[in-house]
Amino acid sequence: MKTLISVIIPTYNNDKFAANLKNNLQFLKDCEIIVVNDNPDISITDQLSIFDVQIIHHQKNKGFAGAVNTGIHSSKGDHIFLLNDDVLLQDDTFQNALIEFENNSNLFAVSFAQIEKNGDMVGKNILFWQNGFIQHDQADNLNKGSTGWAEGGSAIFDAKKMKQLGGMDELYSPFYWEDIDLSYRAKLCGYEVIFDPSIKVIHHHETTIGSQFSKKKITSIAYRNQLICIWKNISSLSYIIQHKYHLLKLLVQSVLKGDDTFLKGFFQALLLFPQIIIKRFSISHIHSDHEILEKYTQ
Repeated sequence: MKTLISVIIPTYNNDKFAANLKNNLQFLKDCEIIVVNDNPDISITDQLSIFDVQIIHHQKNKGFAGAVNTGIHSSKGDHIFLLNDDVLLQDDTFQNALIEFENNSNLFAVSFAQIEKNGDMVGKNILFWQNGFIQHDQADNLNKGSTGWAEGGSAIFDAKKMKQLGGMDELYSPFYWEDIDLSYRAKLCGYEVIFDPSIKVIHHHETTIGSQFSKKKITSIAYRNQLICIWKNISSLSYIIQHKYHLLKLLVQSVLKGDDTFLKGFFQALLLFPQIIIKRFSISHIHSDHEILEKYTQ
């Protein structure tokens, strides 16, 4: 019998992971659990030996998207539950997302509400076009319904649709924008992405990225990946013209201010431009950029 939900948990240097996993397994009964260790220098086999999970060790660090894709390739479920190694489940209400998929054959993903350390609840997002760039922000409400993207660490996806789209794009390695890109491509294909506030998880945001990279490096990667997402996905002529204008403006401003953060992100994205262009040809455009980016400004 085919497993209904495959839970994919990428992990990298999280010393609290075993405790988090122990908490979560009580709510993941009858699920396929796949842990992908993205740190080739550290084995977690002994640490997780007491748990009934499949462990895959990367021989080379591939970043978040690569770890997710490794799990996807090994998964057998009809649905894929992406679960960050620092997310704590409170119950099994994530199972309610399956009802949404049963009632909507066009549904790509259901994203969950996340309770932060300070008690704030987040998880519903907006994407919009502004100043020649795709921008993102938190939504101004937490009502059930369409969301800008399904967050890569606390959402359930239709496995067939996800594999059809090729999973996450590893051009975004090591982190940021890969989940936005995935949901954006799904929407271009005509699929839907929703937020369900009744499904709540606790997200203890860790400092793995901050401990491995400087702030300037993190910012440059974010700029690079924002550019990759635009160059790869945007096909609207008016948006492209706006982007070229504002991109040139930002490059000039960066040079005049002596701020190389954006410049580094730009040149890193430029080095990937041939790969980006190749990927553009594989993207379906049932919906337009305007339909997606104007819809999610509300």
